[in-house]
Amino acid sequence: MESNRGGNSGRGRGRGGGRRSNSDDQQQGGRGGGRGRGYEGSGRGSYNQPPARPQQWVNRPPPQSNQPPAWGYRPSQPQPPPAQSVAAGPSTWTGRPWGPPPSAQPVLPPPASPSAASPPAPAPAVEIRRESEKTLSPKRKEGQIEAIRRPDHGTLAVRRINLVVNHFPISFNAETTVYHYDVDVKPVSTDGSRPAKKPLRKSDLRFIKDLAFPGVALLKTVYDGEKNVFSAVRLGEGKFRVDVPDGEDVRSGSYFFTIKLVNELPLSKLNDYLKGNVAQVPRDTLQGLDLVMKENPMRTRIALGSRSFFSDRNASDLRGGLAAYKGFIPSLKPTGQGLSLSLCIDYSVLAFRKPLPVIEFLKQHLNLRGVNEFPRAGRDIVEVLRGLKVKVNHRRTNQKYTIRGLTREVPRDYFFELVDQEGGAPPRRVNLVDYFREKWGKEIVHRDIPCLDVGKPNKPNVIPMEFCVLAEGQRFPKENLDKDTAVYLKKLTLVKPSERRDNICEMVKADDGCFGEIARNFGISLDTNMTKVGARVIGAPELKVGGSRPVRVDAEKCQWNLLGKSFLDAKSMDCWALLDFTQGDRYNGLMVDPFVNNLIGRSRNLGIQMAEPVVYRQTRMQDLSSVDRLEKILKEIVSEASRLSKGKKPQMIVCAMSRRDPGYKYIKWISETQIGVVTQCCLSQPANKGQDQYLANICLKINAKLGGTNFEVAGKLSGFEPTDHVMFIGADVNHPAPMNKECPSIAAVVGTVNWPAANRYAARVSPQKHRCETIQNFGAMCSDLVDAYARLNRVRPRKIVVFRDGVSEGQFEMVLGQELLDLKKAIYRDDYQPPITVIVAQKRHQTRLFVENKNDGGQTGNVPPGTVVDTTIVHPHDFDFYLCSHYGGIGTSKPTHYYVLWDENKFTSNHLQKLIYDMCFTFVRCTKPVSLVPPVYYADLVAYRGRMFQEVALEKDPRGGSFDQSFYSMHTNLLNNMFFV
Repeated sequence: MESNRGGNSGRGRGRGGGRRSNSDDQQQGGRGGGRGRGYEGSGRGSYNQPPARPQQWVNRPPPQSNQPPAWGYRPSQPQPPPAQSVAAGPSTWTGRPWGPPPSAQPVLPPPASPSAASPPAPAPAVEIRRESEKTLSPKRKEGQIEAIRRPDHGTLAVRRINLVVNHFPISFNAETTVYHYDVDVKPVSTDGSRPAKKPLRKSDLRFIKDLAFPGVALLKTVYDGEKNVFSAVRLGEGKFRVDVPDGEDVRSGSYFFTIKLVNELPLSKLNDYLKGNVAQVPRDTLQGLDLVMKENPMRTRIALGSRSFFSDRNASDLRGGLAAYKGFIPSLKPTGQGLSLSLCIDYSVLAFRKPLPVIEFLKQHLNLRGVNEFPRAGRDIVEVLRGLKVKVNHRRTNQKYTIRGLTREVPRDYFFELVDQEGGAPPRRVNLVDYFREKWGKEIVHRDIPCLDVGKPNKPNVIPMEFCVLAEGQRFPKENLDKDTAVYLKKLTLVKPSERRDNICEMVKADDGCFGEIARNFGISLDTNMTKVGARVIGAPELKVGGSRPVRVDAEKCQWNLLGKSFLDAKSMDCWALLDFTQGDRYNGLMVDPFVNNLIGRSRNLGIQMAEPVVYRQTRMQDLSSVDRLEKILKEIVSEASRLSKGKKPQMIVCAMSRRDPGYKYIKWISETQIGVVTQCCLSQPANKGQDQYLANICLKINAKLGGTNFEVAGKLSGFEPTDHVMFIGADVNHPAPMNKECPSIAAVVGTVNWPAANRYAARVSPQKHRCETIQNFGAMCSDLVDAYARLNRVRPRKIVVFRDGVSEGQFEMVLGQELLDLKKAIYRDDYQPPITVIVAQKRHQTRLFVENKNDGGQTGNVPPGTVVDTTIVHPHDFDFYLCSHYGGIGTSKPTHYYVLWDENKFTSNHLQKLIYDMCFTFVRCTKPVSLVPPVYYADLVAYRGRMFQEVALEKDPRGGSFDQSFYSMHTNLLNNMFFV
């Protein structure tokens, strides 16, 4: 092999290696344990003006007489307006008396009863029930689209197994009424000035609400920490004054607490919905009962928001002042299990800071031997402590303070003006040491280390470190853990199925779990046994690879290998370049000749006819830090390769790096949007080892990026004929980090461009409004993909199946009422109205499946690939099911929850479940089925690629470039290429 083929310099022959390659180009496969990151895409042009359609089509599908009219949706039948109801006054309550505590003084309106000591007479129960029915009469919006009903239950199976599921049945009294109130809390101005504009924290609001609800009423009400209170008894309405004393973890002072009845929620309506008698979801009722089931752990455990709850009992030490706390994530959902509700609870582990004295925490976390080392570690201390909450131990108080920074002076040198609040003495200058001795009777021991500043920018509040203790329940970001600790935490999280099952059952039965006195007060009972359910295992498909004989997958893991096999449609790569970023790296330099020889050899075994690189270029990792420098290098490589190959542009640039680097996003943005050449990145260490599996993984991606086909399902896809020309679409939205308040959300849509294999995809990406979940250009992006399909196949897709990722049940109406209509409006013509199916794929749920018989679980104890459940734990009448399509090698497998919202293709359960399972075998980056249907998987990769482009755009144009579509538009050479794999 020649040492230099048209390069700028001879090949460097470094030794040693690096770490594994960048995530987008060298991560194999499956989605079982989480999504691989670093692969996204974008589309050329504006989606507001999609390219014109070709005028002539071959095999144009004739109009079908049975097509639905207009947009093909089913408007709900208009309902008569509800009867006028009389507003319930505060005197019509049931149960024990309620009123403000001694610290809560009524302001407006005046009490309804003539005497505060005499409760108003309760209204007759029949009147309350009649009034509730009037208030809750359903009134649907005209034209609102409803999700479809389940057509049948699946029967397809190669075998059946019995499972237990982490769903716990909930019973409720259908005769019970829950009262929904709106509350508002405002600080009282004492000096005539305007109240503070800073919003109160949820914890503050909860504390004030508890002060306002005394005795029995406190145990019969639940609160979401914002505006909603749900009560098992009728409460008084009005505006009350609540006084918060000093020393509490709430700003002391007085607050106006206003409460108003919003609705009466008879649980009979929920019962009717579960039976299928009414179609409208009683969201207020479900929200209230969900809060009821979370109220006990909210009061007894460490709550992260309102979704997950943790305890420091049996915590695992992570060293460095950190500990792993076990917890659970509950959710309430309607199921077909005896037409009831289920409480779904999953086990979770997170890293928390221990509630240690601040000095001890710093010693452990920064590995300091004593306080004498604090001065030299000042910058690290500030970074570690800033933003954390502390309590003080020099006086009795529950108040928490937020650390703003450290003082420049140590206690012995810190002086401040002491002002007599009563005005009896003039201000005087005092030393901090003297102040604590005189005021609190405390002697400051560590007088030569900085103090904590817990005040405001213009109003410091200084406290010596030795009197401060970290408040409990402060989560530590897992991305900030060192490598060994992160691995240990992952082991605690990814527990075996049997251990996860035991942990869940223990948490359900715990005193600080979801079921307690409050739930009983609402007439709710909980079965603490997991739900038993029958499951079916669908058979795996055979696969077509190069050669004439189909490939059968492994019986247990459903995997296959490529030894002795070739790709089904292997593309040649006769013009490519190698860009080596490891120049000057003594330990991780790329061993060029062995790597190129191994890559060419493995490619040829798989059917790719790969020549030696036309251009070899060496440079340093430092060049990845400059987008302009990197763009110059890549353009020079393309120019030189074109010159040496007589005008032929290189098909690919292989980039070898010594480590993962933020400049990776520059490579992708430049190559995919500016010069139109795909890249394949790898790390030098595994490249130097040259293991067969590693090289095969590279080849899988290379062939896909070149437009080839690695493998496909043998036979036709379930539910379709070879002449159907079906297009599968995947859609996802990637949102910026929670702390980011300005950057756009990134919408990505992918679509198949070949049939009947349906395994090659084109992608479009677009920025949109910050944290907007609705895909604003969905119709235009899909129309562009339909046009691409038509140009490549000379016929428009005759059927369309849309897989939507990242939406919850509360957003289904948005998908149907906005995105589906936008799609139909964009692509429908008089002579073209393909039937459309819309399916939501959900991975962010807590349902876990456990085999009842260990023999059904294989080596790891997980459910086998192809396990499907569509009874008992699914929705009582909607079309949904759980499918575990991948093999769970570590931890406990999480199935994907598929929810069919719209179906004009008239799928049966058997056809759709088999179709999705077979498609999971077509993911191009690995030789095993993945846990999520590929259109959604690819859309997620594309959206993440768009997020990388957004970071580049923000660097190049901080004033708004991240919303500029031109930064995300693919080069025309790659418009319909699978660059994102």
